[in-house]
Amino acid sequence: MASVPSLAASVHQRVADALTAALPEAGSADPLLRRSDRADFQANGMLALAKQLKGNPRELAGKVVERLPVAPSSADPDSVIADIEVSGPGFLNITVADSAITATLAARAADDRLGVPFAADAGTTVIDYAQPNVAKEMHVGHLRSAVIGDAVVKILEFTGEKVIRRHHIGDWGTQFGMLIQYLIEHPHELDHKDAASGEEAMSNLNRLYKAARALFDSDTEFKDRSRRRVVDLQAGDEETIALWRKFVDESKIYFYSVFEKLDIEVHDPDVVGESGYNDMLAETCRLLEESGVAVRSEGALCVFFDDVKGPDGNPVPLIVQKSDGGFGYAATDLSAIRDRVQNLQADTLLYVVDARQSLHFKMVFETARRIGWLNEKVHAVQLAFGTVLGKDGKPFKTREGETVRLEDLLDEASERAAAVVREKSEKLGLTEAEILERGGQVGIGAVKYADLSTSASRDYKFDLDQMVSLNGDTSVYLQYAYARIQSILRRADETQSPVPHPELPLAPAYCFAGSARAPVRGDAGRGVRVVRAAQAGRVPLPAGLPLHDLLRPVPGPEGGGRPGPGREPALPERPDRPHAAAGDVPAGHPDARAPLSARGP
Repeated sequence: MASVPSLAASVHQRVADALTAALPEAGSADPLLRRSDRADFQANGMLALAKQLKGNPRELAGKVVERLPVAPSSADPDSVIADIEVSGPGFLNITVADSAITATLAARAADDRLGVPFAADAGTTVIDYAQPNVAKEMHVGHLRSAVIGDAVVKILEFTGEKVIRRHHIGDWGTQFGMLIQYLIEHPHELDHKDAASGEEAMSNLNRLYKAARALFDSDTEFKDRSRRRVVDLQAGDEETIALWRKFVDESKIYFYSVFEKLDIEVHDPDVVGESGYNDMLAETCRLLEESGVAVRSEGALCVFFDDVKGPDGNPVPLIVQKSDGGFGYAATDLSAIRDRVQNLQADTLLYVVDARQSLHFKMVFETARRIGWLNEKVHAVQLAFGTVLGKDGKPFKTREGETVRLEDLLDEASERAAAVVREKSEKLGLTEAEILERGGQVGIGAVKYADLSTSASRDYKFDLDQMVSLNGDTSVYLQYAYARIQSILRRADETQSPVPHPELPLAPAYCFAGSARAPVRGDAGRGVRVVRAAQAGRVPLPAGLPLHDLLRPVPGPEGGGRPGPGREPALPERPDRPHAAAGDVPAGHPDARAPLSARGP
């Protein structure tokens, strides 16, 4: 189905047509339509136009109103504007016809894409996200990259972009010399069944790492053997590579188990770690040096920048190759850019990484631009995310001051959510197994929603109590509200002939009266705009997504959403029409269905 015009677009077109008809000398003047708290929309263009035409803005506004088709009764199915008034110096306050809202919602609800068009400028994006380190536990910092990246992937794919996932895992480095040497001398440390669980795999790796580190720090001979093993690893020694591969495979078992809990799909072909670019490093350095982009400084191959200086005022370079011949992280990142642009034919490279790495990526991207790997047609963007904080506003740590394990957080979230479900289990008739299953679904969704409902660039406090609360802007409240709406609609179906969207015929009479109408009136089409903006900016759906505003009129089980002074009850009782309450909630509103799946939870 073609894109469904938004109410704003329909109103804008009618006001623009009326303006042209009433004031042909104005040409194609913009009516400057915007949202308003005095009506559904307000057009402010008369003020600027009055200066141009040297006229009175209120008089000009009156002429435009005379040319606008208005249908107060909404009898005309094609009517869009129900009322319009001139206010202030010449503002047009416009109220949209209920029938127009219903028609827009019905058209979007009938469309598999809910009225969201494919992007006209869709291209190929490589997105680098969810990048854990081999032989190390995932921590809370990995949560943001995984959740934000997964949400962006879904948005881009939904809008027609070709998306290539890349999980740039840390699978190379000097620490592997220590680990491999220890495993050679203690060959049974990783013995277990082939079908190891993620928890068992990580337990084995943790035990081995601690033992290897203790021996490395206390035994100088073992330290020397470990360093020689690094040389063997870099030289491609078969035995060393085989053991290194064992570490990588063991870690993947663990990674995949955590990603599965998060309901994030990760496939082997998309996992291309640091080691995947080893064969490109020397050539990358050669190209940079021959082009003059990088120069030798004290034996190291460096790229300098005028605006990057240290505390002493001296330039701080991007080190591509160390003076001892070893390659820095920059060489790997630049090689990855070469591969993604030249081999994967990407026109956008998106990196979902911690904001604390912003300077590194700024220098890497600028280096790639200088040599021509990035240009006007091919660009790279860092989607920088903030830090996860504890309730005290400090970096999230355990009581012992250690980084919080991601798996522990997810398990605790599931347990908290299960406790909430258990309180309702008697009424729902759930078994303990069903309680735990739903607890996992609700708890993990709550963690993901809390992350995504915060602007990616901001730090946020990790508060599980709030995340699983049935009140406030939480996924638990949204799920409760949506489930309640669906229950109302099921009861509506029992009292009348089934129709595709039973709530829509009821909407004009019940949904759009009083203050409870505002979320539906104002946001019919906002979800489409938000998805478009997210696609254009390569960002997850922002905190302003209208889900909570849209469902807020639905009372929560503990008082959330109940009407206040001067506000009509969101779900009024109608003894004469027991299903009428279905018209008072935005269940058929397309924005209530798509965004959660587009976001990720």
